[in-house]
Amino acid sequence: MFQDQSEHILSRPPANAILRGDCIEVMRRFRSASVNFVLTDPPYLARYCSRDGRQVANDGDAAWLKPAFAEIFRVLCRDSFCVSFYGWHQADKFIAAWREAGFRLAGHLTFPKQYSSTERFLQYRHENAYLLAKGNPPQPAQRIPDVLEWKYSGNRLHPTQKPLCVLTPLIHSFSRPGDLVADPFCGSGSTLLAAQIEHRAFIGIELDPVYFDIAQRRLRPKAA
Repeated sequence: MFQDQSEHILSRPPANAILRGDCIEVMRRFRSASVNFVLTDPPYLARYCSRDGRQVANDGDAAWLKPAFAEIFRVLCRDSFCVSFYGWHQADKFIAAWREAGFRLAGHLTFPKQYSSTERFLQYRHENAYLLAKGNPPQPAQRIPDVLEWKYSGNRLHPTQKPLCVLTPLIHSFSRPGDLVADPFCGSGSTLLAAQIEHRAFIGIELDPVYFDIAQRRLRPKAA
């Protein structure tokens, strides 16, 4: 299912769907406690521009940050996890938004790279994410390390495309087969594809029509 959600009213998130629109407005139409796990890569508030000139919507404006994570917290089931990537230079803003929403910081993940994303005072060779808890989730049956290998995706589909090799372990560890995994900033659909690989249902939201179309094409053969 692939829908433009500008006017469609939902009571619960549809399984195996990609919805186009503002994730805050879309999630407000979802029933509370209707998602089992959120894995997302929101804008880093970095005004990022890739070497080939591609940019990320709302990457220079933090106005969406607190309301988006308030909705993420609301739609998550009780005693569940969210994993969110974030921009290290804006960590104070992200942590404040997560805590205000009600999340407890449960862990920190680092993904070392073999290449530099940018070079200024340092060669920036890692990505980070926080493990956020709503309530008191049970401990995973198999605990993954907090440092996970990163393999370059090529960023062919999206300027900040995350590799499947770092997404699938997170989904495997913090959700169960058949669960609904959500990505409110789904970009080219990498989280959704990783959920599919791990035998989870997925729901993705993307604002940019270009990346929405890419995610549709990427997921359509298996999401039909």
